[in-house]
Amino acid sequence: MIIWAFNLLLLAIGILVVGLIKPKWLLFWMEQPNRYIIVGVSTILLMAAAILFGEGNRQNSPLSEVVKTEKSTATEIPSDLVK
Repeated sequence: MIIWAFNLLLLAIGILVVGLIKPKWLLFWMEQPNRYIIVGVSTILLMAAAILFGEGNRQNSPLSEVVKTEKSTATEIPSDLVK
């Protein structure tokens, strides 16, 4: 999910830069495109990227703890098998 966040961040920055330089390229269906629409769309995409990054970090930490505990219990030999 963190990779998607970085991809979305790059997309938002690209849309912002291109939209501020040439808004007609992105809003080709409008007669007089407004730069406020471009800023709004890229702001929403930036917030979505931040949420994805935060959720990806939050979900990674419990998974790493589970993997560590499963590895330690899987390598132990049960005492009833050892004679």
